[in-house]
Amino acid sequence: MMKSRLRRRTSEKERSTLNKPMALLTVFLVVMIDLIGFGIVLPGLENYASDLNASPLFVGIIYSSYSLAQLIFSPLWGSLSDRIGRRPVMMASTLGAGAAYLWFAFSTSLGMLLFCRVFAGMMAGNISTAQAYVADVTDSKDRAKGMGLIGAAFGIGFVVGPALGGIIMKIFPLNPFYIIGVTAAGLSVLSFLLVVTRLPEPRRAVPTNANTGDRLIKTSIFTKNFWNYFRKINRESPGAFFKFLICIFLLTLGQASIYEAFPYFCRVHLGLPVAIVYHQYIWMGLVAVVIQGGLIRVLVKRFGERKLFLLGSLLTGVSLCVIPFTRNTHDLTAVMMLMAAGASLAVPTLTSLISKESSAENYGVTMGVSQSFSAMARAIGPTWGSLLLGISFRAPFVITGALVLLTIWVGHEKRA
Repeated sequence: MMKSRLRRRTSEKERSTLNKPMALLTVFLVVMIDLIGFGIVLPGLENYASDLNASPLFVGIIYSSYSLAQLIFSPLWGSLSDRIGRRPVMMASTLGAGAAYLWFAFSTSLGMLLFCRVFAGMMAGNISTAQAYVADVTDSKDRAKGMGLIGAAFGIGFVVGPALGGIIMKIFPLNPFYIIGVTAAGLSVLSFLLVVTRLPEPRRAVPTNANTGDRLIKTSIFTKNFWNYFRKINRESPGAFFKFLICIFLLTLGQASIYEAFPYFCRVHLGLPVAIVYHQYIWMGLVAVVIQGGLIRVLVKRFGERKLFLLGSLLTGVSLCVIPFTRNTHDLTAVMMLMAAGASLAVPTLTSLISKESSAENYGVTMGVSQSFSAMARAIGPTWGSLLLGISFRAPFVITGALVLLTIWVGHEKRA
């Protein structure tokens, strides 16, 4: 007991002397560099698998395998970081990601490509650990600002990554995926060096009555504990909470289901080189940065969360349905930017609406459940899209777009 109290007092002292701005900047850089590496690989994955003669279904499985492995292993990384520290976990996950990207670079068969993506998902513990680090070094007043840095790193990573990938595709047209894999691996090593040299280990003050929400964040959706918490929150907000979760699932499914279908449509039906496909992700990332980087705050004050959620869902669903009917690059870019605008409006506002369905002491539980439903959609979406692609090249867009449009009715839901 005395040792525990001493540890907490020491924790508070060291937390106060930590150079928080520098620590947060380092975390931001680590996450941003990781996401740049991820963004380099993702847009060209369908082409790489197709070059290895993968069927549409197998390509979808390759995409899904990453998210499924991440869904299973992220809670394990979180628990491990609580026991041994944030830095060791971040060092291990960055090195592991580097190894996965090298594996990607040297893959010569579909089996190698599949297992390298599974391994990459297993090693994807850096983001959740970075979020935990931010929580360690910030108080409740500054925490939202700190978490915003993680969101900004995502946005920048998904702009710079595809841009860098497109440049590589142009400079090295004969063997671009080898260069892409090696470059992504080098970025992971850079993240590792930043953690080693610039990121101190924070001291974590563990309260005696740990919140159930904190425990849930480290709990897998495959456990009974998770679903018990889900039922508890749903009883506190009957009807609305579950409907919101269905919406976050469908919105995420809408994006994840075209991971394969979109590059396939560009390559086969529009005849676009893979470098141009990368450009589409750049434009989408820029739209997301502009809206989520500040514009959405102004729009929420002016129109309110529910109206923005309604508009965002409408734009996302309609854009998905229109994509396979575009006939040139300019039309495609315009539609993709509209879809990115819709998602950038719908997802943040829906997340806020979900948080308001819970009491303050259950906030962590609520967000943990919401994140898990989104993760399930990312795991299911690519394979779902591939199955639809076997029916028609338009099916993944039109059918999934119609499902996304079902979320609109939540915007008309009356609050009690």
